[in-house]
This record gives sequence, structure tokens and C-alpha cells, in this order.
Amino acid sequence: MLKDKIEKILPLVQKPARYTGGELNSVVKNKKNTDIRFAFCFPDTYEIGMSHLGMKILYSLINSRENYWCERVFAPDVDMEEVMRENDIPLFALESRDALADFDVVGFTIQYELCYTNILNMLNLAKIPLKSYERGDSLDIPIIIAGGPCVCNPEPLADFIDAFQIGEGEEMMLEFLDLLNECKKNHTSRKEFLKQASQIKGIYVPSLYNVEYNSDGTIKKVTPIEGAPEKVDKRVVADLDNIFYPDKFVVPFVEVVHDRVVHEIFRGCIRGCRFCQAGFWYRPIREKNVDTISKQSRKLACTTGYDELSLCSLSSSDYTKITELLEVLLGWATPQKINIALPSLRIDNFSDELKEKLALVRRSGLTFAAEAGTQRMRDVINKNITESEILTTCRKAFVGGWTAVKLYFMIGLPTETDEDVIGINELSQKVVEEFYSNPDKPKGKGVSVSAGVSSFVPKPCTPFQWEPQDTVDELKRKQQLLLATCTSKKITFRFHNVNLTYLEGIFARGDRRLGKVIETAYNKGCTFDSWDDKFNFDAWMEAFDECNSDKAFYANRRRDYDEILPWDHINSGIKKSFLINENEKAKAAQTTPHCRQNCAACGSNSLNGGKCHALNKNLV
Repeated sequence: MLKDKIEKILPLVQKPARYTGGELNSVVKNKKNTDIRFAFCFPDTYEIGMSHLGMKILYSLINSRENYWCERVFAPDVDMEEVMRENDIPLFALESRDALADFDVVGFTIQYELCYTNILNMLNLAKIPLKSYERGDSLDIPIIIAGGPCVCNPEPLADFIDAFQIGEGEEMMLEFLDLLNECKKNHTSRKEFLKQASQIKGIYVPSLYNVEYNSDGTIKKVTPIEGAPEKVDKRVVADLDNIFYPDKFVVPFVEVVHDRVVHEIFRGCIRGCRFCQAGFWYRPIREKNVDTISKQSRKLACTTGYDELSLCSLSSSDYTKITELLEVLLGWATPQKINIALPSLRIDNFSDELKEKLALVRRSGLTFAAEAGTQRMRDVINKNITESEILTTCRKAFVGGWTAVKLYFMIGLPTETDEDVIGINELSQKVVEEFYSNPDKPKGKGVSVSAGVSSFVPKPCTPFQWEPQDTVDELKRKQQLLLATCTSKKITFRFHNVNLTYLEGIFARGDRRLGKVIETAYNKGCTFDSWDDKFNFDAWMEAFDECNSDKAFYANRRRDYDEILPWDHINSGIKKSFLINENEKAKAAQTTPHCRQNCAACGSNSLNGGKCHALNKNLV
């Protein structure tokens, strides 16, 4: 039996608890009493996947149906994969230890473009055909689906995924599984099921769309067939207070990246930073009320035993009642010695009141996203913070007892000059000087400023989706410029791998022709591409060359506004005219006020019945 074979190999690998299942709050059902079995796959290691809130939500949601069973699957690390292949053990789910081929649906969440080869590897390990057309016309082979933020441009994976879930899954997932359950009972063909599934709002079936190309490689036309919709609308959950949220999380046996209770307090972002895909993709703004957050968080703390609660959002301090929320949470968390973590703080609303509340929780370093070193550059990207606000915020933090500050920056942004790059050093140095010039600073302590410097990647559904990406050589030059102009030992730089960034940029805006490149790279041994120690850049470059695929076409050229982009048939709700206007304002270094100051009519509320919480009223 497969279970016996798995038991025999577990002592041979590092961290066998990654593969055992049986954790507190994991769900085991009698498969004889289930109609639909769902394998939720995270294309990275257990430690990363078990930190993902979306998996926790959908795992509990599907299992809330008595006749549906959702199990978890993670990418086995290199040592486990080697032993599995040597012993002819297919990829299996943790709860039942059954092979993925025994499931009705295999679903991937795609959080990052550089997990694409891991998806192929997991399918291969599961002995499931890689390409959709190779799976025949029966529902006996699992339906392969995918969701997550990367499916705002699903095209690079179009050859491998049967159906994409575009947008938020709490309602869409059950509609999809209910249809599949009905079709299996009626012995419906695979093709007919996918045709019917394409009529569910948010479901994109790539095989139902033909793509034609111009002689210059750009897209000429995308044509739906078999009655598929011309555009696929992103699915939006209207009411976060009344939508499903788990009352328990699976508690891992091993330490994971985010080993704590995580609670989502609102979706979307009011800010409109022009580089930020998540800020636009998760619009419109929807907040949970304080009582809902408190009750759900308290329940999760009780059922998991965690001693830390992290409030999750794109900008936690933009939650309308953040001070009231912290007061309510601390009322029950402090007596139970549960720490409240508040990530994603904005520099321009780090108030004295918020500082006082944060002083009541466990002290750690503060992280702020300045993004750019000069005011001109911050205006280009619509960051809407000033140098004065940055330094004032750091001063408040130092007075409050903090001595470590993390600042996030980007290089390679549109219109960037060397002066803008050097400005990152100059701003970081001013933060250091702010500490030492402050008479109320913590006594007898020094300051540390950690500057995380990533490289800009133009992303779909943002005002910068038409912009060229800096070349690898140019990004390396800018990194060296920063190091050469830094004069303080109090400042530490952390750079992202520019080769990874380059590949991310190619796939972020790629089309379905890149499927051949992904498969070729996978056949060359590329997996775990987001890990520096496993990333094989040379093999990827060989794959592009063998497929005659022009890397610069995808990464380093500017698109015209009238070019058909690979994701144009996916409706994010954000109007193209709005994105173009924001792009033009960026060129002129003009800012747009955030959504609570003035509605910029981005259009995202069109997918939510005209409703948006940004102004605490309905926007029509």
C-alpha cells in the first residue's frame, strides 16, 4: 500500500513532519462518504504554504461541506522528491496519503511567478499529464485549477491549467465544486463540464479562447469559442462580515514562516501606488467591523493555542478604526499574554495614539515602505508621503523606544535617474541622524537602519503595465552605485537577486507562448526558482534560446496604449482609461489623492454593485 511505502521513506528525509499530516485541527473524513475530493496544492515547501491565509480559508470552507473533502499538498523538498522517485511513490495528500490522481480536483494557489516549474513538477510527480489536452475527455483524471494573485495574467500557464479562478474564491469555489459534483453524477464529459464552468462568474477556461498574433509578435485578437464570455470578470466578495471565515487553523508540527494566528481586517488598498499590483487587484475596499474581527480572532486563538495574532491587510494602519480595534483586541489578548502584530504600517498615519497602543505589545523593529529616496520619485509612483513625514515618523518611533527601523525601497522605477538611486542612501542617512539628534532617544543604545532594496517589476492591472523593465546589467549597476555612495556603518543593504527579478518580469506580462519555455526549463531541471540556492538562471536562458523566445520582447520594451495585452480579456474592474491617466500623471510626477480624500473613479466598484468602503459610503 502507498501509506506503507510512505512510512518507510520518512526516516530518510529532513523534516519528515512536513509530510506526515495528523496536525491539530487537520480534517480527516471517510472517503466513502465524500462526493468530491479536492487536493489543495501549494507549489512551495510546507513551511511557506502553511503560512498562507488563503489556503487556511479555502481548506476550512470546502471541508465545511459534509460531502466534500479538502486535503493539503506541498511541493516536496529536493531530498524527499529524490526518495519518492526512487521508490515510485506518487505525490500524495497529507490527510489521507492518497495519490493526487485519486482526487476529483487538484487546485494550485499561485502567489509568485517563479513557482511555475514547481506546478509542472508536482503534476509530474502525481503522474498527471502536464498539458490540458493530454488529459482526455473524462472526469476520471482530476480537473486542474489555479487561483491566486498571479492569475490576473494566467496566460503563461494556459497550456497546463484546465480552469482558472479569477478573484476571490469563497463563493466561486463552492459553485465550481457543486457543478462538478452534478456533472460527475450525470457522467458529463470533461469538455462539457469546462464549457459549463466557464459560465460561472470568475471562471476562465483557457482552452475556450483562441489567440492570434501579429507579425511583430504582439497579440492580434483573442476570440472566445463554445459560448465562453468575451471577458472574464474578477470575482469579488461583497460582505466580509458575513462571508465564511475559519474558526480553527491547522497547527503545524514544525515551525513555519508565519507561525501565528492571522486575521484579515480588510481587502483592497486606498493608496493607489502605481507600481503595486495587489493594491489595484484587491479593490474595491471592503472592511470587516471591529466586533467581527475580535470574535473571530479570539476563537482562533482558543482553537490553536498561538500566542501571537497578526492583523493582515495591505496597509493595516489604513483600517478606519485601527485604534479602536487594537483597544478591543488588547482587552482580551493582554491578560492571556497574546501579542498583537501590526504589519504593513503607513509612514503618514503613524499617530501618537497608534504609537501608544503599539507600545503595549511586544517590542520589535518597525518596518516602513518609503519605496523611493527622492520626493520626485515618490511622486512618480504616487506614494504620497514626504521626507518630513518619514523623518517625523522615525522620530516618534525612536521616542517610543524603538532602535531598529527597516525601510523598503525599489530601484529601476520608471523615469528613475542616478540621483534618485543615491537618494535612497541620503534618506537612510537622515534617519540615522534623526536618531542621534533626538534628545529623547533610548539611552545607551545605537540605531540600525536596514534598507531592503528590491527591483521594480512592471505588473498587469497597474498604471505601469506598459513600462519597460530595467535590464539585468542596469539593475546591477544601480545596486553597485548604492553601495559605493553609502558612508554609514549603521545602514545595511539587502538586495534582491536581479536575475530572479528579470525572470519574474518576463512571466508577469507574458503570453501563452511562454508555456513552451516553462516546460523546456522544467525538463532541464528547473524547480524552486524563487530560492537563490536552487535557481538555475543559465538553464532558463538556454530554454528561451531553444524556444526562440525573445526575452526583451516581454521584459524590456514599452507597450503602446492600444496594444492588446495578454490579460486584456480578464476584467479586474479597473478601467483602462484610469490606468492610462495614472501613467501619464506619473510621467509628469503628479500625484493622485488617496481614495478617502477623493474618489478617482478607478471603476473597481463596478464588480461590487457600485459599493466601496473607501469613503464609507456607496460609490456609483
